[in-house]
Amino acid sequence: MIARMPEGQDFDLERVQETTYEPPTDSLLRNIALTTALLAAFGAVAALRAGGTVNEALVLKTDAGRLQSEASDQWTYYQAKGIKGTVQDAVRTTWIAAGKAVPPAVEQSIQRYAAEQKEIERAARDKERERDEKSREADQLLARHHRFANSVAMLQVGIALGAVAALTRQRLIWGGSAVLGLIGIGQFLLTYLR
Repeated sequence: MIARMPEGQDFDLERVQETTYEPPTDSLLRNIALTTALLAAFGAVAALRAGGTVNEALVLKTDAGRLQSEASDQWTYYQAKGIKGTVQDAVRTTWIAAGKAVPPAVEQSIQRYAAEQKEIERAARDKERERDEKSREADQLLARHHRFANSVAMLQVGIALGAVAALTRQRLIWGGSAVLGLIGIGQFLLTYLR
């Protein structure tokens, strides 16, 4: 079917439709598309895991910060009890210097403050230990996040090379895409299974 353009030029409409609407049957393009789609799927899962691990790490680091604050509060309380005990010790010394018997309430206060300090010290050390555990766990998660993020980067470069391979129809570039994609998938799987 020959169609006439308003300016008087002829063109073959069927030929235009064939070249415009005919899907490529090239097996190389199909293979590149399939490979790129698989890399994109792994990339999406790896990006999800990378985001999840960094979120968990942030929560743990926040908890570690809270525990540090609580431990600091305990140490401040510990010092306050020590000051009160020192004041009571000074009161006892005053009674002794005056040659008088120390009231039993003063001795009881000194012993109570010393006992309370031991309890407070134990609580502060427990908070610090818990803080260190959470911080260590967060650091491990951050390291895992970095491995996931590296696998995402490899997969994205593989996907980009796949697009270039599809445009240029170069098997060598497609091979590079596949190699980088396999490295990214391998890194993702090793990180995920660890």
